[in-house]
Amino acid sequence: MDVQEQLAQLRKRIARIDLKYAAARPATSAAQPSALRPARYFVEELISGTVVATSGGEHFETEKLYERHRRHGSMDISSLIELPEDLLDSLSGGAILRSHPKRWAFLDTETTGLAGGAGTYAFLVGVGSIDEEGFRVRQFFMRDFGDEPSLLAALTEHLSRFDVLITYNGKAYDQPLLETRYRMARARPPFARMAHLDLLHGARRLWKLRLDSCRLVDLENQILGLEREGDLPGEMIPYYYFQYLRTHQAFQLVPIFHHNVMDIVSLACLTAVVPFAFRSPEDSSLRHGADLVGLARWLAQAERYEEAVRLFRRAVDLGLPDHLLFKTLFEIGRLEKKLERYEAALAVYTDLAAARNPYRVPALEELAKHYGRRERNYGMALEMTRSALALEDSEPMRRREARLKKAVVGCRLPVIG
Repeated sequence: MDVQEQLAQLRKRIARIDLKYAAARPATSAAQPSALRPARYFVEELISGTVVATSGGEHFETEKLYERHRRHGSMDISSLIELPEDLLDSLSGGAILRSHPKRWAFLDTETTGLAGGAGTYAFLVGVGSIDEEGFRVRQFFMRDFGDEPSLLAALTEHLSRFDVLITYNGKAYDQPLLETRYRMARARPPFARMAHLDLLHGARRLWKLRLDSCRLVDLENQILGLEREGDLPGEMIPYYYFQYLRTHQAFQLVPIFHHNVMDIVSLACLTAVVPFAFRSPEDSSLRHGADLVGLARWLAQAERYEEAVRLFRRAVDLGLPDHLLFKTLFEIGRLEKKLERYEAALAVYTDLAAARNPYRVPALEELAKHYGRRERNYGMALEMTRSALALEDSEPMRRREARLKKAVVGCRLPVIG
């Protein structure tokens, strides 16, 4: 259902509520100008859901199902349940070896402030999950601040059926915020037993070199090909909630609930994209050179040098902007050297030294080291050093030049890098 259809249904529902309260209004109310009084609606009358009672009181819950046949941008909802159980292993650093997708909880919060802290409430908590029917999002809502203990108790019970928590920037924001709220309510947070995968870090690794922003809504557009219509900007959400608290006009909440659902469905669909690249990097479906560079750097950091070199070279073949190309070539040379493939490293450094670029001087320095240390060709090493000095004067290079001069004239002193 698109936004226009939702708005149409919303108008009809408001009209029905107007009629209901108009019929129940006492006759004396005619003397009071109705235009001066805002119409007040309870959230349970406007949004399909139910008031739930727990040991902590009451709160409101609603659930939305994305059926298997539906699509979210380029992603088939039906494909989520077919994700492999070991999908999250590599991206989590081995923390999540195997877990069925039905045991994953996708969590996102809407809060009264973006900065966090003890005075910030998570007034809406959405939890997405995968099952045979598709993808469903359960939303836990505080109609007022007094609903918080009940919301937290229900959230704990709901999360008990899951083993893995998946968020987007949740390790830095959502989980610490909720843990603070649990402590303030003198309740135990439910997260200690759950493995937590924050998808933001993997997404940044893949796309920060190509995309201007790795915000969830931007990846939803750039990676999933989905354009949100009529979405409420995140910075406006606290304002809308406080407006609701002041007026009890529940239609203020509709775009917040919609925003939260969209974030969670997009999070789930990106989980079907990002971890695959880390699970089998060389078989990844990435088609942009910059994305492959990000993945190759992750491999290099993990000391998987052979795979990293192959991915770096694939990235060069796909095409890179100049600023990224020269850095990538230098990284290839560094890894070839680590792998003791000196001729391959020499070829890369020679190419970099031949053209004007930010890595020309470091490449000349590497060539000087190669010719001086490995080939004992002090004349060539001296030539590379002088070429580097002509471009950028430095004291270490001056000292190298002095040592090489002595070596060239036959002093046979060791040439130390």
